Amino acid sequence: MQLYNTLSAEERAQLIDEAGKQRLTLSFYAYAKIKDPKKFRDDLFIAWNALDALGRIYVAHEGINAQMSIPADQLEDFRNTLEVYDFMKGIRLNVAVEQDNHSFLKLTIKVRHKIVADGLNDDTFDVTNKGVHLKAQEFNNLLEDPNTIVVDFRNHYESEVGHFEGAITPDVENFRESLPIINEQLQDFKEDKNLLMYCTGGIRCEKASAYFKHQGFKNVFQLEGGIIEYTRQIKEENIESKFIGKNFVFDHRLGERITDDIISQCHQCGKPCDNHTNCANDACHLLFIQCDDCKTAMENCCSTECLEITHLPVEEQVALRKGLQVGNKVFRKGKSDALTFKKSGDLPNKPLAKVDAKNIRQKIAVKKALIGKAEHYYTKSKIAQFLIENNEVSVGDKVLISGPTTGEQEVTITEIFVNGSSCETAKAGDQITFELPFRIRLSDKIYKILG
Repeated sequence: MQLYNTLSAEERAQLIDEAGKQRLTLSFYAYAKIKDPKKFRDDLFIAWNALDALGRIYVAHEGINAQMSIPADQLEDFRNTLEVYDFMKGIRLNVAVEQDNHSFLKLTIKVRHKIVADGLNDDTFDVTNKGVHLKAQEFNNLLEDPNTIVVDFRNHYESEVGHFEGAITPDVENFRESLPIINEQLQDFKEDKNLLMYCTGGIRCEKASAYFKHQGFKNVFQLEGGIIEYTRQIKEENIESKFIGKNFVFDHRLGERITDDIISQCHQCGKPCDNHTNCANDACHLLFIQCDDCKTAMENCCSTECLEITHLPVEEQVALRKGLQVGNKVFRKGKSDALTFKKSGDLPNKPLAKVDAKNIRQKIAVKKALIGKAEHYYTKSKIAQFLIENNEVSVGDKVLISGPTTGEQEVTITEIFVNGSSCETAKAGDQITFELPFRIRLSDKIYKILG
């Protein structure tokens, strides 16, 4: 019986494209007593794999935490797989603000000690004694109360690109760091202040609200469904958004725009920007904010050191990644001496710039014709592969590469390889490769710029 992925991310993306069906990115969580998390995990994998459901899911004795992508036409069948369990009957599914068919490309369900690493001993307090849940308008109303303290229970790289007005934004790497820091900061306000808390989807606040009530805070409130549900409600009910900027998400999109405010800067040049990326040096993979100009100039790297490493032969790069000390540096979350304009902790409420609210990145207004789609990016050699589906493209043509994470990048083709051989023109049906200084995604499209 299959309890693992048999397809690579590239193969899965190709199947998604060929199916031509809309997918939904969603998240949900539930605290419950699960006697056998391993069996629970296996049963879910079997049920969800049959529905072509993908995502990153954690299960533990205390419950489930899931971020997923499912075919839109399988939503009811997916709900039925949840309704099998009493503790998930009627569970709220937080549907993403912005949809992307390639948000997740594997089904990964892991058994963990906890569904969110909080560092707490749950036996020392009543985890069911939670704060009052507030809907969007109720949250806004309490936010206006001068007797309210609002706290962001996310990490520094999340709050940097977007947060609620006037929120305390702890300079922390993870959730468990924030609890003692906030507790110490607010010791003098236990009796008379409203403690208003929020996070991405609500799961961190479920535990945090019970913890702070146990610590003696009298008036504890939390945003129901987190920023994701808040955004849905303000759009449907035409409510003013008190959240400014972008909501960081943990799939390949790395962000959903809530308002057209940019409140952060490119970490390399200081230009207003809120687009996260990962350093192209696989021995670093640092998460940081990078504008399109720096992305081109630095070839998606966070520093000149990493840029130089990516130009080394593959064998030398692999050798540099060996060793525990080096391995511990991988997947750092946005803190490095190389990032001149990194900000965290006490963050501004005033926007630095505005963008088109319909797009993650600003659009390039050009006349263009769709000619194909991305198939692969060879990181080591910085080669992009596309399938030409319509018309043709030649050496010297200007093309536009567009995608929800890549943004819109305009380049001039100087050399084309068709099916491995150099040529001047590629036609429909050809698989082409050419050099690109930036990473492309499988959701990207390639357009020929006209005129």
